[in-house]
Amino acid sequence: MDHDKILILDFGSQLTQLIARRVREMHVYCEVHPCDVSDDWLRAQLQEGRLKGVILSGSHASTTLESTDRAPQAVFTLGVPVLGICYGMQTMAAQLGGAVQGGEQREFGYAELRAHGHTALLKDIADFTTEQGHGMLKVWMSHGDKVTELPPGFKLMASTPSCAIAGMADEARHFYGVQFHPEVTHTAQGRALLQRFVLGICGARADWVMQDHVAEAVARIRAQVGDQQVLLGLSGGVDSSVAAALIHKAIGEQLTCVFVDHGLLRLHEGDMVMAMFAEKLQVKVVRVNAGPLFLRELAGISEPEAKRKTIGRLFIDVFKAEAEKLKAQSAREIAFLAQGTIYPDVIESGASKNAKKAVTIKSHHNVGGLPEQLGLELLEPLRDLFKDEVRELGIALGLPPEMVYRHPFPGPGLGVRILGEIKPEYPDLLRRADAIFIEELRNGIDAASGKSWYELTSQAFAVFLPVKSVGVMGDGRTYDYVVALRAVQTSDFMTADWAELPYSLLKRVSSRIINEVRGINRVTYDVSSKPPATIEWE
Repeated sequence: MDHDKILILDFGSQLTQLIARRVREMHVYCEVHPCDVSDDWLRAQLQEGRLKGVILSGSHASTTLESTDRAPQAVFTLGVPVLGICYGMQTMAAQLGGAVQGGEQREFGYAELRAHGHTALLKDIADFTTEQGHGMLKVWMSHGDKVTELPPGFKLMASTPSCAIAGMADEARHFYGVQFHPEVTHTAQGRALLQRFVLGICGARADWVMQDHVAEAVARIRAQVGDQQVLLGLSGGVDSSVAAALIHKAIGEQLTCVFVDHGLLRLHEGDMVMAMFAEKLQVKVVRVNAGPLFLRELAGISEPEAKRKTIGRLFIDVFKAEAEKLKAQSAREIAFLAQGTIYPDVIESGASKNAKKAVTIKSHHNVGGLPEQLGLELLEPLRDLFKDEVRELGIALGLPPEMVYRHPFPGPGLGVRILGEIKPEYPDLLRRADAIFIEELRNGIDAASGKSWYELTSQAFAVFLPVKSVGVMGDGRTYDYVVALRAVQTSDFMTADWAELPYSLLKRVSSRIINEVRGINRVTYDVSSKPPATIEWE
């Protein structure tokens, strides 16, 4: 690639991915790496000629402890602009000769911040102006420690009543620090501030565009694969679907997809996957109907994590068996296993390139050891992309919007939307109820925006509750199951609000489910936000 690059050094903040997403939204390429990369590695990044700036992330840690991570000292000698966010500002201050102390008064949540000094970073950026003419910003804070003494060469850039140094700047070296978090939507001018840093101060080119990325990605796949065969596990989800379409565009019939239908998919989903890829795109797809096996092995298992592990293990077993059969039948050697790994998977699994160490937040099945078990080389054409970029790429490849912009669906499928043990009759009841909910969300139009409620919600689904309730139908008594409807709105899936769907829509959904899905006689609506609840129930 020949794109300008912003480097983000991660000190372990849960918000680091948001920083990267905000930069990518400007169509500027960026990478996240652990904070302990070496000075030599950083200097090599500069020598590539693409590095335009560095952002230091926040952290849960305290800079007042000797054992706490520090930024590589080379960050401050590369000659490129540097932005420190929260902990990033504090370590910048401590490493460059300032002082940081544990604060007696902590700041968590909303704050109003006064800008000082007319710095390049904040010039003409304000939410409102006081009677005294001071520019004010509405920001989101999350810190206990604070900078108490500016490093030599820095000047005050911002303050709050409880944090005298909430922003600092060394304009000569283009070093900036902010104690608040511009990457979150709660900071009203956060996007403008990051754009000022990335596009203005760093001068990065906004040339990271998915329409153009197709040609780059195709060329890289062809160079890596050559004339060898590729095997891909197709789930029907957005990531694996876009990966399949991209690889097929690059190498055509050298790609074979294995679609393991575990019997826990949405209504008609398996048939839709085959219609799209095998029939419309002419991709070679082998469908394995493994539903009976999965249901048999899941019998008696009710603990959520145990269900996830069972489904994951069975998927790998079935896929391996099918892969071995295909390898034996293939006239040409299968050398690559393709996966729909995306950039958040890489970051969260602590697998960033060139890292000396990284904290693993959670593991992902698609960065596991399956390639080694099959003796295949890994092909991950989406590993540099965030989910919204994957969707843009899918559209550029010609996939239908209704597939590309579908709501997220968990890998274990309905297995984690059926609470407790998965009995054979449960999946079909849930499938039909869920399909009615989604259909009505697509058909229901919000008068104010003109958009469907499916577009206005980030994720929506039905949950099967393994309890029965008394009902009345006609003149008879029923004793049937209960489903809960869940719909949330969010920009980042780290926090989410329950969607305030119209009562008329909920009434229509409830009536249809109870009348059309025999075995369900009660429908509830989940009005829990995240946190404290999670989006999925299991």
